[in-house]
Amino acid sequence: MSTLTADARITPRITADRLAALSRRVRVADPDATQDVTNAMTGEVLGTVPHATPADVVAAAARARSVQKEWAARPIRERAEVLMRFHDLVLRHQDEVLDLIQLENGKARRHAFEEIMDVALNARYYAHTAERYLRPKRRQGAQLALTKVWELHHPKGVVGIISPWNYPLTLGISDALPAIIAGNAVVTKPDAQTPFAALWAVEMLERAGMQPGLVEVVTGSGAELGLPIIENSDFLMFTGSTAVGRTVAAQAGENLIDASMELGGKNALLVLDDADVDKAVSGAIRASFSNTGQLCISMERIYVPDVLWDDFTAKFAAAARAMTLTAGIDYSADMGSLVSQKQLETVMRHVDDARDKGATVLAGGRRRPELGPYFYEPTILTDVDESMEVYAHETFGPVVSLYRVADEEEAIARANDSDYGLNFSVWTSDEDRGVRVASRLEAGTVNVNDAYAAAWGSMDAPMGGMKASGLGRRHGEHGILKYTESQTIAASRLLPVGVPDNVDPARYARIVTGALRVLKRIPGVK
Repeated sequence: MSTLTADARITPRITADRLAALSRRVRVADPDATQDVTNAMTGEVLGTVPHATPADVVAAAARARSVQKEWAARPIRERAEVLMRFHDLVLRHQDEVLDLIQLENGKARRHAFEEIMDVALNARYYAHTAERYLRPKRRQGAQLALTKVWELHHPKGVVGIISPWNYPLTLGISDALPAIIAGNAVVTKPDAQTPFAALWAVEMLERAGMQPGLVEVVTGSGAELGLPIIENSDFLMFTGSTAVGRTVAAQAGENLIDASMELGGKNALLVLDDADVDKAVSGAIRASFSNTGQLCISMERIYVPDVLWDDFTAKFAAAARAMTLTAGIDYSADMGSLVSQKQLETVMRHVDDARDKGATVLAGGRRRPELGPYFYEPTILTDVDESMEVYAHETFGPVVSLYRVADEEEAIARANDSDYGLNFSVWTSDEDRGVRVASRLEAGTVNVNDAYAAAWGSMDAPMGGMKASGLGRRHGEHGILKYTESQTIAASRLLPVGVPDNVDPARYARIVTGALRVLKRIPGVK
């Protein structure tokens, strides 16, 4: 495997003063209570942010709530203009935030750039579509022309967002964009390991014209701040593990607020027997090792038919061994670092357990401390069985297991044999066949001849998980209307719905029965 060394210190774009200025955006009662943020590429301290308390969350929610009604009163067109200016600022200043993402997360710059694309697409999509989704809609009334009905959407109020460390810009701000254009305020808690990208994004939103205080950032422990966020919000958006998601869902239920969650995955890639092997290998590299495998929608299981097994495994292993790992703040790396010692230990435990129980390591399987404290090689395993931790549990690192199957039917059955159903991938030379197979897979999104970006980047289509992989959806109308309360207003004209005062009830029943039979035969009447 080729390797490069590079200077991973803070670059001129991200000075200590710049980090301190971002840190001061978090408003807390005790500014002396701080926590360190680690440079994932070196293991050294990158900067500090305030350690917020539950009382700080209460105060942040109160500030956000105090400006929410004024913001919601602004025309949707004006809110959309803020998102479009934000879109331009993100693209214009991308180098600064790319450095931030790399330093606090450790990922390769090419994968950090995916976050730039996501945020820009998200902002532009909702700027163009929010008015259509949110405007009052006419609905069919109970008595056709005699009942006039409208559906309205009002903002929930304050949306709480709890986001993880693996996509600090995307998950730190993208879920807030449809929430605020729908008229809500936001209290967001980025992961303690990666707070700076979210703080940067809120600064850009305010530069774009968003009211200060509409999006409040609190930094600190999820265990300490999660419940106060739920208790002071009207809706919760959570991204994280399924285990924590169960706890968060129960807490949201106790507080009678709705929640949307993207949770864990043990995603599967299916190589069909007519696939172009070279294209499938290239796709499998992206699917398995993008973001150092720390991607909820990346692949950890690959099913390969007997007829392609030898060719695919040889080429896939060679491609993994050829990947360049580096701590460079540039585009030279194919793959970057894991985020922390904890994540490194999980990866090492899964690989060592599999190896000890008889799995074969086709590529990788080693940490690379000469590159940085949390580097681990892209790793491919075969001969994995149910006795191994890696078989059914999410690794969330650069580790993928290959399984030989007889045919398409076996691949589908084994892919679906999981508690998770977030994102799957199918590779074939026949697109129609790929779509048919995809429709039989139990996952919220399935990409045909793509790893994950085709579905994720299609902002007009819903994104989310089946089974234990989540509740609710991002993107499209689902991604904005979930942040609203729907209201039905129905106006009766001439006659009420029910028996008129001067009509015999039995006669009324006969008349309505006949009318219902007639209406059943009229096309277009629901």
